Amino acid sequence: MTPDEHFDRIAEDLAPRGAVAGAMFGKRAIKAQGKAFACLKGELLAVKLGDGTAAHRAALDLPGAELFDPSGNGRPFKDWVAVPVAHAGRWPDLAETALNAIAS
Repeated sequence: MTPDEHFDRIAEDLAPRGAVAGAMFGKRAIKAQGKAFACLKGELLAVKLGDGTAAHRAALDLPGAELFDPSGNGRPFKDWVAVPVAHAGRWPDLAETALNAIAS
């Protein structure tokens, strides 16, 4: 399955909870309540997990994961973690965790 296909499935699965497809920084994103919580950049899914949370730390512990730097200019977003497609099996849970953070 391609990164886009994984992303589409996540968006579809979260749609009943109010998630909608959109864009952020010219990239595909998933939003709820007008706020982006997941973004696809190439083969990375970036999710807004909240700096210092257990979910943020666990995502950063995945091999290849890093803070999300949408511009590529060395200014990453501290609340966002970019997780490579090698961990696509974790993407749905990460996206749901990010959505839950927005909903609370």
